[in-house]
Amino acid sequence: MQEKGTISIHTENIFPIIKKFLYSDHEIFIRELVSNAVDATQKLQRLASIGEFKGELGEQKVVVKVDKKKKTITISDNGIGMTADEIKKYINQIAFSGATEFIEKYKDKGDESQIIGMFGLGFYSAFMVSKQVEIITKSYQEGSESARWICDGSTEFEISKGKRKEVGTDIILHIDDENQDFLEDHKISEVLKKYCKFLPVAIVFGEKEETLKDEKGEVIKDKDDKPKTKKVEDVINNPHPIWTKAPSELKDEDYLSFYQELYPFSAEPLFWIHLNVDYPFNLTGILYFPKVKNDFEISKNKIQLYSKQVFITDEVKDIVPEFLMMLHGVIDSPDIPLNVSRSYLQADGNVKKINSHITKKVADKLGELFKKDRPSFEAKWESLNLFVKYGIIADEKFFDKAKGFTLLENVEGKFFTLDEYKAHVEANQKDKDDSIVYIYSSDTNQQDAYIQSAKNKGYDVLKLDGPLDNHFVNSMEMKLEKTKWKRVDADIADKLVEKDEKAESVLSKEDEEKVQKIFEEAIGDKNYTVQLEALAPDELPVTLILPEFMRRMKDMQKMGGGSPYMMMGDMPDQFNAVINTNHPMVAKVLKTKAGDKQKGLATQAFELGLLSQNLLTGNKLTSFIKRSVDLLG
Repeated sequence: MQEKGTISIHTENIFPIIKKFLYSDHEIFIRELVSNAVDATQKLQRLASIGEFKGELGEQKVVVKVDKKKKTITISDNGIGMTADEIKKYINQIAFSGATEFIEKYKDKGDESQIIGMFGLGFYSAFMVSKQVEIITKSYQEGSESARWICDGSTEFEISKGKRKEVGTDIILHIDDENQDFLEDHKISEVLKKYCKFLPVAIVFGEKEETLKDEKGEVIKDKDDKPKTKKVEDVINNPHPIWTKAPSELKDEDYLSFYQELYPFSAEPLFWIHLNVDYPFNLTGILYFPKVKNDFEISKNKIQLYSKQVFITDEVKDIVPEFLMMLHGVIDSPDIPLNVSRSYLQADGNVKKINSHITKKVADKLGELFKKDRPSFEAKWESLNLFVKYGIIADEKFFDKAKGFTLLENVEGKFFTLDEYKAHVEANQKDKDDSIVYIYSSDTNQQDAYIQSAKNKGYDVLKLDGPLDNHFVNSMEMKLEKTKWKRVDADIADKLVEKDEKAESVLSKEDEEKVQKIFEEAIGDKNYTVQLEALAPDELPVTLILPEFMRRMKDMQKMGGGSPYMMMGDMPDQFNAVINTNHPMVAKVLKTKAGDKQKGLATQAFELGLLSQNLLTGNKLTSFIKRSVDLLG
């Protein structure tokens, strides 16, 4: 039996198109051909289970072999197989109408790897790396003969009688000169582990040494007391990953072991969420919350997307909400449209439903953990707060769910929910406009003097020193009614919560004018505005304040905010130098005879303020120390 013919397609030659537009991701031929082999194997299993195949199933596996001498890669299965007629039907007649238009439409969108799936061309991905492809196959149907199909990448093919005796299929790729790297074992192993790591049928590639053991499980040794070994097939995949199992079957150790399988040598995750949905879409998977450092060193692309256990991508930004891209784990869904462009993916109804479902599941899990074991939740807050705050900033619906478990931590290390904190500070931190003022520190060490001043006034100070906290504060001001948020060093303690009360100054108007002039001359820097205030005598003589508005602009600039003010370049800090007119040192400056000594005292008081803000460095710090020694002397 021998037959020649022409592949029926609606364009002169599809192979140059495949090679041209899929070249950037040509390793997917492994994914497509091994997936086809797995499908064929599973089909035969199903036929056997319903009695339509009565032969021996044998060991169900897909074998991948590389022959460097012959320059071939062979993918073999013992699946359903094909007759010669089926080859003609499924391989030769390709519904490819509109393919050229489709490619032209999407070739610049980075979605070339989806074209194959769109037109059922999984098998034809073989021609991305091959100058010739053979199929040797035998159908499960009784009395069927083995068939051999061969094609050199043109539209010409040849079918003849094959030599395969067992049911199943061999796909033999004769690798072309440009793709010889695929003849290296390590390359094929790498691609198989990337795309086929969790396929539901054993994938065999090469051999490995296995230590022999007796019935008791003890190692068998030779006469030289060395362990005996034998060569066995190397199965590179895990056909039964835990996301395919029911949560009731699994223990914590199973989830932790699987995490190490996905991310070897990583620290244990905080906890995980097992996704298992069958309506209105199919979705399974495990999402892990990793331990995240507070420096926002986020490694994204840690969630792997699968379709029926076939790896598709680790770019899941349309399926997983942006704020959960820091999670790790696996999502598997046959309902995600993988064969079209991402611009369509974003608008797809199932994708939106999956995105919303994941958000809800995460919020429900966090709420459940908080209610079940609040101390444990608080202990994990350092990592969790990044996820929660990111979600609050990015997703209004998430905030509605997260209000009950969003925590605020004060500088004493006490935790409060949003409602608890409002009740905690409402009585003492309400200003003249009837707004509650939330005072916070972004650096408890550097701002300690300001924190102590605020505490002396009876105020509570929050610790908000994370990378997202600038945005979190802005978001909270919009979400919580009648609240103001001020950093503890944004004003003197008396003005953090503005009341109608005003302290009296011990200086006359005339003396205040003199003090103003003395300090302006001593400071001599336009970036510092001298401001006189009547404060308690035990406050610092000079306090440096970076006003809240100016500080927020600076913080946004550092984080690359999009405000038009950011176009101004690197703005210098504009401080207010607040002079405490009731401090004894200011009175001493005023009484000292005009000249170098008076200027030196004023400079000393100002530089104490600089020192408290960690702004006194270099030559100024050296001069300050020398002047301090002289004054003490």
